[in-house]
Amino acid sequence: MYETVLFIHSWWAYLVLLVLLVATVNFIIGISSKKEYAATDFRLALFSLIVSHIQLLIGIVLYFVSPYFKAFGQLGMGKVMKDSTLRLYLVEHPLIMVIAVALITIGYSKHKNKRLSNQKFKTLGIFYGLALVFLLSRIPWSAWF
Repeated sequence: MYETVLFIHSWWAYLVLLVLLVATVNFIIGISSKKEYAATDFRLALFSLIVSHIQLLIGIVLYFVSPYFKAFGQLGMGKVMKDSTLRLYLVEHPLIMVIAVALITIGYSKHKNKRLSNQKFKTLGIFYGLALVFLLSRIPWSAWF
């Protein structure tokens, strides 16, 4: 089961990154060009939200079926934190990804309360952009390629 969930999680991550990158760039262009917020912008924000939440759910399943998870019980938190690989997979990556998905969710929720297009784009651009930076900072690149 672990290999299957890992495969899905790894490949779904490409979709998350692509959609979040396109959405962030779109929102930044929306801010700079002062265009009107349209239905396609709303759909892009919503699709980014949905894709990232699905990735989070897959990641939660992966976290608990992962062989790394057993290290908590076998080694204890102190040794996990001293090992950079275990720390990445058991602490840093999950924590930062939850924060990134929270930023996407907050940005999506806040933008719905804004009335002006520029405010909507600005809110989405800031929150989705921060989420993208967080995601890129804690992807285990060595295991991904």
